[in-house]
Amino acid sequence: MPDLSLFAVTALGLEPFTAQELRQLSLAGVTGTVGGVEFRGAACDVYRANLHLRTASRILVRVGEFYAAAFSELRKKASRLPWENFIAPDRPVALKVTCHKSRLYHSDAVAERVAGAIGDRLGQEVKRANADDDNATQLIVVRLVRDQCAISIDSSGALLHQRGYRLATAKAPLRETLAAGMILASGWDAASPLLDPFCGSGTIPIEAALLANNIPPGGARRFAFMDWPNFDAALWESLTNDDARHTDPFPPIIASDRDAGAIEAAQANADRADVADCIEFTRRAVSAIEPPPGPGWIVTNPPYGVRVSENKDLRNLYAQFGNVVRAKCPGWRIAMLTGDPQLTRSVGLDFDEGIP
Repeated sequence: MPDLSLFAVTALGLEPFTAQELRQLSLAGVTGTVGGVEFRGAACDVYRANLHLRTASRILVRVGEFYAAAFSELRKKASRLPWENFIAPDRPVALKVTCHKSRLYHSDAVAERVAGAIGDRLGQEVKRANADDDNATQLIVVRLVRDQCAISIDSSGALLHQRGYRLATAKAPLRETLAAGMILASGWDAASPLLDPFCGSGTIPIEAALLANNIPPGGARRFAFMDWPNFDAALWESLTNDDARHTDPFPPIIASDRDAGAIEAAQANADRADVADCIEFTRRAVSAIEPPPGPGWIVTNPPYGVRVSENKDLRNLYAQFGNVVRAKCPGWRIAMLTGDPQLTRSVGLDFDEGIP
């Protein structure tokens, strides 16, 4: 497969960290934009991006781009694209269409013509499916802006935050991609201690352990590209066997929570991620945390109203957290996710606002 135009979809705010990850993979043409990062590469790089990226939601491959102001033109030009490289004859397809300032503005009609074009190219009618069914279908993304049509195919399948380890959940679990983004945003050096005193189902400490262990986040799951006709299974196996675990002294990672059920869920998830031996789990209220010798990092997602405590006043909890940090964690760096600025002020510490 020749050089491909690729796009890593991200949550808003995580684009700089996805770009950083892509550059660490030595990928070309890395350019951040709103909601994702553009880059270029070969089929091998599609595999590598899905395997290694910790902060991206999915990887799209551009199949083609052309002008289309009429439905007949759309179908004709879309039928010239190399669909046989991506879609097996029996694979159902789902189309996600957006139209903006284009003469072709009816998204369902656009989807119908593109599906017809794929059938024209493959020599048989393609099965249509719901775009929400990540695992059973091949997602195709069509975007029309000012009569310019860009068609991309999803190489990921289920969203990339679905690593495969978080089967046990506590209240309001944090997405793995956002947890990884918090860790990268914090500047953690993967050598100093890391503490999460509100660990919930363990996503932040597990993502930290995966990062420090050099374990690719996508090594234990399937991807849409595995169903492409030109999938290179031998290449994929070589990529997944290429990474060795961290062998240097491992940094202390401490996960605590006052909820026994949360600790149980976190331990089960860490077992599935194969990092349970890298994390110290303790059931403790925030007032009783015992950080290891530091300084280190506190990366945490404390409860806030829209998540788990709609009718509770959490200001005392946040104030208590701030008191403990000042008393027990001098010199430590803190990254905290919260949706309530008033609660953040209750901590009594100076924070930079937002992801840098």
